[in-house]
Amino acid sequence: MTSSATYSPDGLRHDVADPATWSVRICAGRCGTCIFRPGNLMRLEEGRVAEMVANAIAQEGHIVCHATLGTDAPAICAGFAAHRNGRAASLALRLARARVLRTVWVHVDARKVES
Repeated sequence: MTSSATYSPDGLRHDVADPATWSVRICAGRCGTCIFRPGNLMRLEEGRVAEMVANAIAQEGHIVCHATLGTDAPAICAGFAAHRNGRAASLALRLARARVLRTVWVHVDARKVES
């Protein structure tokens, strides 16, 4: 059986949908270091989150939760899914709302804070 998983040049898996089950994975809540939490918990360069959001919106895409990258179940960041413009632009989130895709909620330990 071949995998339909996709990987970025850095070797991380970014696919959040499972075409075999017509489902999309979305984080049920924000992780402890979510880029959408107040402060700069991930120590990103100034403007990086805005850039990521703008790129995702322009491509009708999404932001994958960093805590799920490299796992067998990467999922759309809960913060992005709650972002007013993000959730409106994301094709995957629109298809989930329209019930074309089934939503699979992924639970990430919100207490875990990376150092």
